[in-house]
Amino acid sequence: MLAYPEINPIAFHIFSWPVYWYGLMYLFGLLAGWGILALRTHFSPRGFTQDQISDIAFYAALGAILGGRLGYILFYDTQVIFTDPLVIFQTWKGGMSFHGGLLGVLVAMVIYARKTNKPFLVLTDFIAPVVPIGLGAGRIGNFINGELWGRVTDVSWGMIFPNGGPWPRHPSQLYELALEGVLLFLIIFLYSWKPRPVGAVSGVFAICYGVFRCLAEFFREPDAPIGYLFGGMTEGQLLSIPLIVVGIILLVCAYKKRQVAT
Repeated sequence: MLAYPEINPIAFHIFSWPVYWYGLMYLFGLLAGWGILALRTHFSPRGFTQDQISDIAFYAALGAILGGRLGYILFYDTQVIFTDPLVIFQTWKGGMSFHGGLLGVLVAMVIYARKTNKPFLVLTDFIAPVVPIGLGAGRIGNFINGELWGRVTDVSWGMIFPNGGPWPRHPSQLYELALEGVLLFLIIFLYSWKPRPVGAVSGVFAICYGVFRCLAEFFREPDAPIGYLFGGMTEGQLLSIPLIVVGIILLVCAYKKRQVAT
């Protein structure tokens, strides 16, 4: 059994204002993604200017934060709306939903696409390779917060989490970091290195994320208010299956049309 490294969720204070590791992880994911897109565009413009990348980063960040928080409340913790509604705004303490964040980013990209006359799928293809950076950083934040731990296990690398009871559990946050962060980044970044049909990169991202999330959910403890759903499925798996289906449709349609963005 491995010892859980209890890290203070508060990284430092600015005067009396606490700055949480969880929030810093998302800030790191945003800045790293922004920087990689800017660097990549410097060598291969792909129809985007540096100013447009800054705008895209702003729209995506806003959509991810608002959508991620609202998605978490609606998908996993609805009762807090009635018991303590102010918690909705306390994003720095944890509680973000990828599926909600994805919807928020998609809405933001729709708005930006209309504003700039950029094709929607060209935008999603463009930002998809750097999304795993934010996902991975968010999982590190979950691990530091000691939340979203895994199911009880007897494997030698199991950990006893502060709020997870006296039993060793899978460090599922680290599994998701490896799958949704590192592996997903490598797959999407390498796949998108060469020009692909419009929508193909978005399709591969949706398929891979959905599959990796479904796999990780077998080791992750289901959210307490919800538990297991149909046939032992979890909420994360239930939300990820439609994503896989959409990804397959996008990929098939992309290669059927074979329209490559200039």
